[in-house]
Amino acid sequence: MTPLVLGTRNRKKVEEMRPLLADLPLLLQTVSDYPEVKEVHEDGRTFEENARKKASEVARQSQQWTLAEDSGLVVPALGGEPGVHSALYAGTHGDDEANNDKLLKKMAIVPDNQRQAYYVCVAALANPKGDVVALTEGRCHGQLLHERRGQAGFGYDPLFLIPEYHRSFGELSPLVKRVLSHRSRAISAMRPKFIEHMGLKATQPTGAG
Repeated sequence: MTPLVLGTRNRKKVEEMRPLLADLPLLLQTVSDYPEVKEVHEDGRTFEENARKKASEVARQSQQWTLAEDSGLVVPALGGEPGVHSALYAGTHGDDEANNDKLLKKMAIVPDNQRQAYYVCVAALANPKGDVVALTEGRCHGQLLHERRGQAGFGYDPLFLIPEYHRSFGELSPLVKRVLSHRSRAISAMRPKFIEHMGLKATQPTGAG
């Protein structure tokens, strides 16, 4: 088994990522398994810049292969907000309730035909030296609701409607979200990169993309 560090301390992200990689011969770890790894300051202007920085710094400090990602919600009607600032949109990192409240307030007068939004995830794979050797991106398109629906997921999931399912990410099961989400698509696209760069044997995808 080849060690792979998931470059996040976000437990909900880890829970979402683990099943996507479970069939690969990887020993999955997280930043929490390496107390010496310092917090990475996400000051990039794009998702790619943040993903690259996290993957590189965590890999260099842990001296392990590292998969990091940066993700967020993009709302064209708000000029791309909250974008790379999705996690701290309301001022406190990871305060989902406050972030959703701010988004609802900003979208209050936006008509239904202009409430399109999409999630973006950029994943970066870095070798133990900290060199980023692969990048992938996944997107998931939907619409913003006028109020929260559902208790599942995290972030903006209760406000993010998947029109084809007539349900929000907060209402869909983890299995369905795993198939549709931006994160699953980015990581699914990374699978051949693991094989190419880490020398893993090819395996059948789990239907995550």
